[in-house]
Amino acid sequence: MEVLKGPTSSLYGSGEPGGSLNIVTKQPRFQPGQTYDLEVGSRDGYRAAADVTGRLTDTLAGRLVAVADHQGSTRDFIDSQRYLVAPSLTWMLGADTIVQYAGEFQRFNTPLDRGVVAVQGRLGAVPRSRFLGEPDDGAMRLDSQSHQLSVEHQFSPDWKGRLAVAYRGGSLEGYSTEASALQADNRTLTRQRRYRDYQSDDVSLQADVTGKFTTGPVGHEVIVGIDTYRFANTQVQLRRNPSAAAPYAIDIYQPVYGQTPPALAPNTDTYERQTSLGLYAQDQLRLGERWRLLAGVRFDTFNQSLDNRLRGTETSQHQTAVSPRVGLTYLASHNVSLFANASRSFRPNAGSDAAGNAFSPEHGRAVEAGVKLDSDDRRVGGTLAVYEIRKRNVLTANPVDPSYSVAAGEARSRGVELDVAGQLGKHWRLSGNLAYADAEITEDSTLAAGTPLLNIPRTSGSLMAVYEDAAPIGQRYGVGGGVRYVGKRSGDAQNSFSLPAYTLADLLAYWQYSKTVRVTLNVDNLFDKTWYASSYSSVWVLPGAGRTVRLGLRLSY
Repeated sequence: MEVLKGPTSSLYGSGEPGGSLNIVTKQPRFQPGQTYDLEVGSRDGYRAAADVTGRLTDTLAGRLVAVADHQGSTRDFIDSQRYLVAPSLTWMLGADTIVQYAGEFQRFNTPLDRGVVAVQGRLGAVPRSRFLGEPDDGAMRLDSQSHQLSVEHQFSPDWKGRLAVAYRGGSLEGYSTEASALQADNRTLTRQRRYRDYQSDDVSLQADVTGKFTTGPVGHEVIVGIDTYRFANTQVQLRRNPSAAAPYAIDIYQPVYGQTPPALAPNTDTYERQTSLGLYAQDQLRLGERWRLLAGVRFDTFNQSLDNRLRGTETSQHQTAVSPRVGLTYLASHNVSLFANASRSFRPNAGSDAAGNAFSPEHGRAVEAGVKLDSDDRRVGGTLAVYEIRKRNVLTANPVDPSYSVAAGEARSRGVELDVAGQLGKHWRLSGNLAYADAEITEDSTLAAGTPLLNIPRTSGSLMAVYEDAAPIGQRYGVGGGVRYVGKRSGDAQNSFSLPAYTLADLLAYWQYSKTVRVTLNVDNLFDKTWYASSYSSVWVLPGAGRTVRLGLRLSY
């Protein structure tokens, strides 16, 4: 996983103005190799993985990754199973052309868990392990698959082109019992029951050309491309809300499970279609020895339609967006560079509101400035940045019915981030970050201006240190630890209660016995602190995991 901080919408299309996540898949190698991982952990956790790669012919290499994973939980009745198979191929079609295929098939099973409740705005009234659904509902099943085929051709030492087509499909299906409201006695929790059957298909195509050239004293690195996608999403949901006659309730202090579930009635039946076409261009200019200018722009045209089969209605919209991006860097010295950038972003909002209408797309704009520092040997580096991000049509929980979302008017986040990482001396490896964020609603028809955004702390940070040295037996070892801090956060859209701040400690160790054998030990939440990872409303608060110990063995050949 690569975290690409800062604006990237001018290249990659719909996304967040603060950055993107880049998933880098393992590529086949012509050099043969095999890696096998075995891991056991607390609460009935175990994992097995295999990664095999090598030459199939003189011009064709293959790779196969397979994973089977079972994890227990701090939560009662909650465990998960995950299975994954990922084949990939690389075909050297001549000296200048590479054809690559990457596939992934995945199944994930786990019950839908809405967590615990805040009683009169106070957490901790019920233990973090308390499950308030119905164990007999079973697991939700999530299936997904993806296929990507790309062709890359090197026209010359400075110019190359790439064409890629991808398909992604997924489904989610299963029953759940979910909290609805805590009654006036502060112990009776009414619940709703649901059945979901969601299906999605996404086909995309991208083509671009990248190259380098000079115009007089100015150097250029350019990329020009086009992409398009077609996305279809079907959502069928059966639901029964609680009533005075059939509250389907549970006592949060003395829960009794096994109630006869209420009969379900149709609640949602929608078919959504999205199509998009994007054109983009970017140029990175080298202006002398110290100045770098990055300029890019993207044009999107977007169509969305939503068929509400229950109401017999159809809504549609057509949108266009221009997403410019500009950035300037000054290389003050060998160790210091100053940067500033600004951009706009555009992202369609999938789904529908409580009335069955499609959401308006989200628009964002971001500005950022900072300084980047590197040591003389480039072994230690750090970045200090200040930013402001504004977004319109941000989805948040509906204050009337948190089962649905509403598009808030405008939200703003501004703050400071510090990231440091590197190798100190011969033995120490450090990484850390510190962040301050002021995130709030600035304009909305239902939420007051100044309302904090859900789940975003003002302060957060982490620090990890690892000591490494030659092992007296074997090749090398490392031991280390870290701390993670997250400040107080708003617990729901109305900011009626808060999630408390927490600090967690972690430990890690590894022993490289030989080139082929590596043993690892990880302990997360060393002191078994009770903490709350996120929330959606006062009756949907998700506790974080307790102390988790994992012992792993890796065999590499």
